[in-house]
Amino acid sequence: MTSTGDEQGGAGRDGPWWWERPRGAVLDVGLAAVSAVECAVEGVPFAHEAGLPVPVGVLFGLLVGSTLVLRRRWPIAVVLVGIAVSPAAMGFLLGVVGLYTLASCEVPRRITATLTSMALVATFVVMYVRTIGDQGASRSLVIVLSVFVAVALTVPPVLLGLYIGARRRLMESLQERADSLERELSLLADRAEERAEWARTEERTRIAREMHDVVAHRVSLMVVHAAALEAVAAKDPERAVKNAALVGDMGRQALTELREMLGVLRAVESPRPAAAPAAASVAAAPVAALVGSFEDGPSLGELEVLVGQSRAAGMVVELDVRGAGAGYPPEVEQTAYRVVQEALTNCHKHAPGARVVVRLAHREGEVAMQVENGPCGADVVRPGLPSGGNGLVGMRERVLGLGGVFVSGPTDEGGFRVSAVLPGAPRGA
Repeated sequence: MTSTGDEQGGAGRDGPWWWERPRGAVLDVGLAAVSAVECAVEGVPFAHEAGLPVPVGVLFGLLVGSTLVLRRRWPIAVVLVGIAVSPAAMGFLLGVVGLYTLASCEVPRRITATLTSMALVATFVVMYVRTIGDQGASRSLVIVLSVFVAVALTVPPVLLGLYIGARRRLMESLQERADSLERELSLLADRAEERAEWARTEERTRIAREMHDVVAHRVSLMVVHAAALEAVAAKDPERAVKNAALVGDMGRQALTELREMLGVLRAVESPRPAAAPAAASVAAAPVAALVGSFEDGPSLGELEVLVGQSRAAGMVVELDVRGAGAGYPPEVEQTAYRVVQEALTNCHKHAPGARVVVRLAHREGEVAMQVENGPCGADVVRPGLPSGGNGLVGMRERVLGLGGVFVSGPTDEGGFRVSAVLPGAPRGA
């Protein structure tokens, strides 16, 4: 089957049989009816010339003219019928419309050129034969007239068909590109929404980790001091007052850090936009703001204070620092601080009374830290601090997020060791 450009693709097809649309069927049926009437009228003189009964000539003309209804389905056959009946001097509309349809459809150009040449020659021959017998007409005039009629009846329909076909294919190509662009934009919007959702998920994880680090360490020390305060309140009032002051200091420090964290969240809070591509950039704003908050967070210079707080809570802590710090980026320093802080918090929870060693080593291009506690005695009263099991997970995520190495596990002596190595410059800096 050979069809025109209008029939390429099946999208939006709602016409009968081979027509894409009902109006195409109505147009073709109307043209076929006009062509059939024309051929029927032209069949009368054809019947006289051929010595046939007039009804036979009329019926033959109706049959030939009605083949125009198949022009979209079989344009080559319609043109061949028009060429075949050209000696009978019938099918003017059939030939013109057939050539137009043939040129505008998706048939090979060599077939179009061949059939056009055949129609041109057939029209020239028929015109020449019918005109050469007229008295007073010279041969040159007949030839010129025949060429003019043949060209007028074949070339304009073919050129118009080629133009309409090229324009149709161009519109189809533009429509395909528009559809492809729309699909790409939709895909980009979906990916942008996914990136925005990923950024929000990462942000929630980061906030949860920061809140855990801030609250768990301070509150753990407060519980330890409160337990010590309860134990010595009656026996040693001076020490009880000192422990109460430490509990107050710890509470104020926890409130200050929480206030700073909530202040960052309020500063970056913004309504969710409607446009999906913009969501990614807006969702990235909280991340950028919290990355900027690294500069306001704790650093390795405060490690001595952190260890002193654990000592004040009754823990035996040894701090061993080797090498000189090389001025690490804020996120590296804060991550190293948080790892030591969370490890000390776990020592308060799970190994009260045990000896703890904190080691910090500044190496070339990296910083390493290790917190190791020995076994705790069986008669030690545990403070009963709750544990959510997220401390080690949070430390691992922090370290791996900067391209470092994290290892944790029990020691042969019955204690526990947490080790981490961070690069001097975070991954992707």
